Amino acid sequence: MAGVLRRFPPAQYSFYPRCPIYEAFHLQCPGCGATRAVAALLQGRLNEAIHLNALITLLLPLAAAYGFGWYWRFVRREDDGWPRMPGAPVYVVLAVASIFTVLRNLPLRLFQ
Repeated sequence: MAGVLRRFPPAQYSFYPRCPIYEAFHLQCPGCGATRAVAALLQGRLNEAIHLNALITLLLPLAAAYGFGWYWRFVRREDDGWPRMPGAPVYVVLAVASIFTVLRNLPLRLFQ
């Protein structure tokens, strides 16, 4: 995935899928701009990534740390299967994503 984003930046190539929510309702979902944000991060442009999708940019290190921790436990045979997310963090992320979605669609230009 990272190699494709580096070789074919979303700003220059149009084969990346468009958001169906944005296409239908002209509202940005929590994931709108995530592909472009990750591409910007891969090129070292943190400010642009935050501008494109602050939620993904800020949650990506947490997701990577969780994935690395699970992988480390798996390699050491301390885990017996798929990673399981504790309930509270999932609900917190869903609440934050919901608030982010509402705020980014208000005409205040906070996250755009």
